[in-house]
Amino acid sequence: MKFQIDAISENPATLLRRAGYTFQYEDHGEMSFVRPLASAGYPRFHLYAKLSGTSLLISFHLDQKAHTYGNETRHHGEYEDEGALKTEADHLKKVLAPLPPTDY
Repeated sequence: MKFQIDAISENPATLLRRAGYTFQYEDHGEMSFVRPLASAGYPRFHLYAKLSGTSLLISFHLDQKAHTYGNETRHHGEYEDEGALKTEADHLKKVLAPLPPTDY
């Protein structure tokens, strides 16, 4: 599933930590984060985030279990825009959206 959050004003890692994600690594400007749903580490949400100006481009999926194909990168995951992924996307959009201006 992919979506974009516009006009972010904080560091993406800080925003995603607030949403319950743990930073894994960064590769060519793309950051990898995970949010395990069980103490064993799987299933888990696996999210890739890339900053484009002040927009945060997000691509994520649900890993059901660790890959079991040796050095291959294939794994058991869900990528559809429904169910748990849609619920998590709604949660992320709410947490990551910029705060509305406040009146003083």
